[in-house]
Amino acid sequence: MNSHDFEERSPKTLKRWRRYLANERAEAAVYRDLASRRTGEEREILLGLAAAEARHEEHWRRLLGDDIGHPVRSDRRTRVLGFLARRFGSVFVLALAQHREASTPYLSDDDATKTMAADEQIHEEVIRGLAARGRNRLSGKFRAAVFGANDGLVSNLSLVVAMSAAGSSSSVVLIAGVAGLLAGALSMGAGEYLSVRSQRELLAASSPDPQTDRVLPDLNVDANELALVYRARGLEPDDAEHQARQALASLRGIQSGSQRPTDEHEALGTGFTAAASSFCFFASGAAVPVIPLLFNLGPTAAMVWAIAVVGVALMITGAIVGLLTGGRSGAWALRQLTIGYGAAAVTYGLGTLFGTAA
Repeated sequence: MNSHDFEERSPKTLKRWRRYLANERAEAAVYRDLASRRTGEEREILLGLAAAEARHEEHWRRLLGDDIGHPVRSDRRTRVLGFLARRFGSVFVLALAQHREASTPYLSDDDATKTMAADEQIHEEVIRGLAARGRNRLSGKFRAAVFGANDGLVSNLSLVVAMSAAGSSSSVVLIAGVAGLLAGALSMGAGEYLSVRSQRELLAASSPDPQTDRVLPDLNVDANELALVYRARGLEPDDAEHQARQALASLRGIQSGSQRPTDEHEALGTGFTAAASSFCFFASGAAVPVIPLLFNLGPTAAMVWAIAVVGVALMITGAIVGLLTGGRSGAWALRQLTIGYGAAAVTYGLGTLFGTAA
């Protein structure tokens, strides 16, 4: 029998300890599953987290003693995390794991040690670091996907609602919705193409000219014009002189390109790829409020269905944003919904005014 008296080992307390034990087992399994899909340092880090969860598991085993009972299921969130980890092992799972560690109950539970509570908080930072690598790789595509789809949802819903409020027939609203879809998607695609092309050209104008390497053997070593190049790039005079002398001393390495930084153009992708992605993402969002108009509903019914369907879509995109940014998915979902419905409400009011005036 451990130090806890009979009152502390009530059925409610034992149930809570058993649930903690199940959660620790499940979380350790999640980290082992994630580790099996990785190599090198990330694998070692995840296995270290699994070992820490195993230590926590042993704490609850000792407390329960002979009252450990039959194995119980972990809580729903941990089961979902385990399901996703076994099938995907992606940045989404790491984001969920980060949120799971952040919401540890050990901070307010006297039966958990301070070390365990501190471990869970540190685990959140470890997972944040691992997830940040995936977020960085995903950031460009994620931005285009979320903002493109969200723009399509909000702008076309606002257009459909305004047209309906102005008293337009279903066929006219449908035509307006399709036109808004195409116009917006083409505008997004063209804008993204120009943005990427402009950024690539800006980088090209600022990047060192590889042809310059060919003239290095002919430089005046005493004057060392190369130092001016490094000073123009931001180095202090002494550092620039040192760097230039090293560069001239290892001319062979410079000519082979070994000291040239990684080309940033590759991270941008091509203008056509960015344009196509933006077009598709915007069109996918803008199509949602148009779908109810295809079922020969009355103007009011079609508008209500469009508002409902877009609301669901806005909450899904908001939840995804919250998940990937490590925030609260529910709060992000409500934020997206509020912003989208707010824009639609404004255009509905304007449509009503124009319809009344007409």
